[in-house]
Amino acid sequence: MLEPQHPSAHAAHLTPFIELGRADWAALAPSMPSPLRETEIVQLRGLGEPLDPTEVAEVYLPLSRLLNLYVGGTKALHQVTSEFLREQVTPTPFVIGVAGSVAVGKSTIARLLRELLARWEHTPRVELVTTDGFLFPNAELERRGLMARKGFPESYDRRALLRFVSEVKAGAAEVRAPFYSHLAYDIVSDAQITVRRPDVLIVEGLNVLQPAAAGHKLAVSDLFDFTIYVDARTGDIARWYEERFLKLQRGAFANPRSYFHRYASLTEDEARARARSIWQSINEPNLLQNIRPTRSRASLVLRKDADHAVSSVLLRKL
Repeated sequence: MLEPQHPSAHAAHLTPFIELGRADWAALAPSMPSPLRETEIVQLRGLGEPLDPTEVAEVYLPLSRLLNLYVGGTKALHQVTSEFLREQVTPTPFVIGVAGSVAVGKSTIARLLRELLARWEHTPRVELVTTDGFLFPNAELERRGLMARKGFPESYDRRALLRFVSEVKAGAAEVRAPFYSHLAYDIVSDAQITVRRPDVLIVEGLNVLQPAAAGHKLAVSDLFDFTIYVDARTGDIARWYEERFLKLQRGAFANPRSYFHRYASLTEDEARARARSIWQSINEPNLLQNIRPTRSRASLVLRKDADHAVSSVLLRKL
């Protein structure tokens, strides 16, 4: 993944990451029970993701503690900087980016971290925004010929996303983001998400680690204090996508108001074939061309095995 399959000692020494296996990472967990009840964990997990209390305790509780320490360290640095400048500067929110492929589980991880971080001291107010709200409306995507590339970097209003995160990062009292409906598969014009000076803002999306586009000086990733990339083998993600598509086809797609209602009557074989077609024509190219190349820019990489369980953690060296 980030390193060759059989790296030499010299190559391993040069990696910018510290890699910890699951057992070593779990040993870092603080000696405290998970603050989430099992019913809460069930509500947080996505379709087909076997998230359980053990995974939470061994992987995400220590991760939330690490993030909490980073937030505390940033606040301390802010304080000494204010003292050095001899002026009082209002602290700004700590911004976390969570990136990864469709169906890799990044949305579940973002929701879980929001709940865990809110239980720690210094971070009681945690907000989560997904970049889905910054996709261009379907009508605009159709006008630009981009409906078949929805989710690719060019399908987002990157200026609006950058402006939103900049205003939050600057400490604005209230910042609004567009609302995206997964049922309608489109932006809802008369709905918004409001963020009011959180301690932590989590921004989750496919391409949040992208560098600045050609001709632009700043990318939204430049405003993040910490970034997480959720990683897995391409074949595993393709299988997860197919299984999730089948679950949606039997559930949400049955709603006549769903954008994908036309798939509700497909047989299982037809649904699998359609899911594979969408994966191969849209999601896999986006992963290989745009998303995975940003993995090395992350502060931390969560590597998943075929069962969705995290097998190792790579943390960027300071």
